[in-house]
Amino acid sequence: MVLKVVIVIIAAFLIYVFLFKKGREKEINKKDEMITDEMVECPTCKTYVSKKEAIVSNGKFYCSKECLLNK
Repeated sequence: MVLKVVIVIIAAFLIYVFLFKKGREKEINKKDEMITDEMVECPTCKTYVSKKEAIVSNGKFYCSKECLLNK
């Protein structure tokens, strides 16, 4: 009887590890993919800004409208 309980507990543990380990690996991979943004330097004030948030004018990336107008 005790042997059956131990086998059921071990089987349940292995199923749990197998099913939920895959889910955690997928979450980690998604987080790694999200961190793919390049930083560029503003030619006016020399601060770095995300390429996605920068203002592009004449092939240059500016951090704000003020820096774009004061070029």
